[in-house]
Amino acid sequence: MTQLAPRVPVSGRATPEGAAGLAAIARDPGRALIALDFDGTLAPIVTEPSAARPHPDVLPALQRLATGVGTLAIITGRPARVAVRLGGFAGLPGLIVIGQHGFERWEAGRVTSPPPPPGVSQARDGLPQVLAKAGPPDGIRVEDKGHALVVHTRRAADPQAALALLAGPLAGLAAEAGLDCKPGRMVIELRPAGVDKGAALTALIAKRDPAAVLFAGDDLGDLPAFEAVRAARAAGRDGVTVYSASDEVTELAAHADLVVDGPAGVGALLAVLADAIGPPPPQAR
Repeated sequence: MTQLAPRVPVSGRATPEGAAGLAAIARDPGRALIALDFDGTLAPIVTEPSAARPHPDVLPALQRLATGVGTLAIITGRPARVAVRLGGFAGLPGLIVIGQHGFERWEAGRVTSPPPPPGVSQARDGLPQVLAKAGPPDGIRVEDKGHALVVHTRRAADPQAALALLAGPLAGLAAEAGLDCKPGRMVIELRPAGVDKGAALTALIAKRDPAAVLFAGDDLGDLPAFEAVRAARAAGRDGVTVYSASDEVTELAAHADLVVDGPAGVGALLAVLADAIGPPPPQAR
């Protein structure tokens, strides 16, 4: 099983700890937890967020893993229902979708979530004035996720310059509202303090008690989940972190056990894991 990694598009081989995690998943899949980010990991990044769809290799692999592993989860910054709809995940048996970095949980078609804290409403009211004062370029888009606010710069003529222009003003607004201000791939998100993918994954590990954990992500917001995997390893579980590589965010490579070539590489890795866990379903005639 330690030879899993070289069979997919990778940059280097898995670390010894990562290889042990992959082997543990294959050896005892019923006690494995596989958790995956959506945008940039399962689905290629696109200019229009509503057009995001999983890479063609992803859903077939997830369909096989859904019945083979103990826990299969998506942990995303998207609202849970949006991720389920865009991903075509509704038919995956047993799937858990944790949305808005942990504020929402979709399972068996039902979403549970606490109400948003008052700071989100305060930031919502103040955001138009902050943006107007900053004088952002054309192409800036605001996404209201209910429990968080996201400012997208990907459509601007110079997305990185737009991010730099808005970082300070948005951080100030977040501080006034008691929210965190988190950068991402051409986005800045204002969300409740203490809500992140690491906390979401840690809670899921505590509830499901897996022997081995895999998390795959592509962005700075996925680093807390990488830390959660390392904490699980320190507590005696096996674990592996997978970086879905891009030219936009390269920092994750230094924190990952395995680097794969974007969503295509993630899809290939999931297919290899499905092969290792059990034979593929019979072909329809």
